[in-house]
Amino acid sequence: MAIETTGRLGERALAQRVRTVPRSGIRRFFDIAATMTDVISLGVGEPDFDTPEHVRAAGIRSLEAGRTHYTSNFGTLELRHALADHLARLYGVRYDPEREVLITVGASEALMLALLGTCDPGDEVILHEPSFVSYRPSIIFAGGLPVVVETRLEDDFALDPAAVEGAVTDRTRAILLGYPCNPTGAVLPPDAQDELARIAIRHDLLVHSDEIYDRLGYGGYRHRPMSALPGMRERTVLIGGFSKAYAMTGWRVGWICAPAAILEGFVKIHQYAIMSAPTVSQEAALEALVHGEEDVARMVASYDRRRRILVGGLNRLGLRTFEPRGAFYAFPEIRSLGMSSDAFAEGLIREEHVAVVPGTAFGPSGEGHVRACYAARDDQLREALVRIGRFVERHRAGGAAGPGARP
Repeated sequence: MAIETTGRLGERALAQRVRTVPRSGIRRFFDIAATMTDVISLGVGEPDFDTPEHVRAAGIRSLEAGRTHYTSNFGTLELRHALADHLARLYGVRYDPEREVLITVGASEALMLALLGTCDPGDEVILHEPSFVSYRPSIIFAGGLPVVVETRLEDDFALDPAAVEGAVTDRTRAILLGYPCNPTGAVLPPDAQDELARIAIRHDLLVHSDEIYDRLGYGGYRHRPMSALPGMRERTVLIGGFSKAYAMTGWRVGWICAPAAILEGFVKIHQYAIMSAPTVSQEAALEALVHGEEDVARMVASYDRRRRILVGGLNRLGLRTFEPRGAFYAFPEIRSLGMSSDAFAEGLIREEHVAVVPGTAFGPSGEGHVRACYAARDDQLREALVRIGRFVERHRAGGAAGPGARP
């Protein structure tokens, strides 16, 4: 007997936590750019370099040898050993490759595992903003409640430990950190990092530390993982990946390191949802980790040069820009034009064919800024600055009544 239906469920079929989370504020501008020609994209957050040839060759060899089957849920033992050695060599923090290292489908899966595996409904997770677009939604999808601590240009986007401590309640479960920071390029000063560790220990909190940009540091900055600090290894969930430093975004391979008792819970989620990270990607990641240091150094030197081109150029245009010390983003202030971040980004792409991302994509505290990625060729950055200069001059001359201004 046929069942008659009188309507469609539509959005009502979705869980409330899904309905309340908006789509990423980044994608709309990519969609606009896709309809246009001669667009210079400073919007996408990925290296413009191709994956190094020897890393690609390792993936090809894996395919040709028929290594196309599942690996252990944890990932290949060879890659886990290499990663454990890598972290010990660079940072002096040692993980057991058989029980404390998990290979994931990018750092994004690692972040979701960390939150799903540690948040009960109603648990609070403190995060800094502006911060990566997925942090707040990931907390919500895991059933947690995001508690925001804002950072500001006036403080060089430094996270104030006193503000973090002031946000702690009896429902706080964890602190979520992403440094070097996307979108600001800020890094954690050592004294602030030390104090955050003391806060976590004092209040018995976990720290989820997304360190995907750990290798991309400039101006003498030396990265220090949260888990390397005294007393923090047992309460830190360390997250990283191969996308940024090794130009491997499309390979989708990341990792998560944590004490065995915690990681076992993450593996439980991972094995039911994913099974294992792609075998070919793991083989390529192993090659990158073991033989890719010269590639990393070459790309970082290029990013550093591009960083100086873009940041210097934006400041000369009167768009006050903090000097980023990590990642590959600048976060200029655009308030002097009397525009919202959205209006600036949309006006710039439509009028001058330069794509940037509105600061509000990274939380409400990003208003008044846009994110510009300097993982682009030198000539593209210089041409983008010419176009941005035209746009700024036109709208600065028009004042608050110009196109795209706030009403």
